[in-house]
Amino acid sequence: MSRLAVRKTYKLFIGGAFPRSESGRSYTVTSPKGDFLANASRASRKDARDAVVAARKAFPGWSGATAYNRGQILYRIAEMLEGRRAQFAEELGTGRKAALEAVDATVDRLVWYAGWSDKIASVRGTANPVAGPYFNLSSPEPTGVVAVVAPADPLLGLVSVVAPVIVTGNTCVVIASERSPLAAITLSEVLATSDLPGGVVNVLTGHQEELAPWLAAHMDVNGLDLTGVEDTDLALRCEQAAVENLKRVLRPSSEDWADDPALTRMTRFLETKTVWHPLGV
Repeated sequence: MSRLAVRKTYKLFIGGAFPRSESGRSYTVTSPKGDFLANASRASRKDARDAVVAARKAFPGWSGATAYNRGQILYRIAEMLEGRRAQFAEELGTGRKAALEAVDATVDRLVWYAGWSDKIASVRGTANPVAGPYFNLSSPEPTGVVAVVAPADPLLGLVSVVAPVIVTGNTCVVIASERSPLAAITLSEVLATSDLPGGVVNVLTGHQEELAPWLAAHMDVNGLDLTGVEDTDLALRCEQAAVENLKRVLRPSSEDWADDPALTRMTRFLETKTVWHPLGV
């Protein structure tokens, strides 16, 4: 007798676990040709709130870890992703050669950010000259919980916005690409087995229009990356909502994710702490 295949279920990723949406809803994910691929969970406002709670709970431990340790974990994610190269290439569905190149570029992007984990403080921090018997030292610190609307690029673009947020000590809640969310959930499986503490990255699948405004208005979210928002009206409403608690906002942008990354995405969600200390004490 022929056996029935065990079809993969695509759930949310919150606090290191894979729950279904509390609403019980899902939506259909199709290929560019319109073929059925899977049913993805459609996250609700309650799921978004749960993800923020998980991210806030994980923040003290993650931001308190050494930069070297965070770099090690990002490198481990790259290792695990490399080991599942063929699976990710199949899920991207862009032609095998192009898909494999995208996976390889994603691995390289993770390694690049991992290398910056213990160097960004040296580049952004400084000893300030002052006219007095004091040391005056400025050092970067993570902002806190960052809500990220991922771009349409389902893997390289996703990692290019998430890696710079977490490597500097922030935690995040990510709204995956609405049209191509499958690779984001498979990436969550990699994160869950890569020594990344639960809650550091939380992945929601669903509609931007439904989730983004609530994360933008959430008073326990400290930063907002709107890179993947394509609707200008939605982006404006999110920016206006973010004003309430002075969130750091990264506006929507059109980028070629294959280009070499810059430090901008890391420094956007860093704050500078300046300390005065008397000489000789």
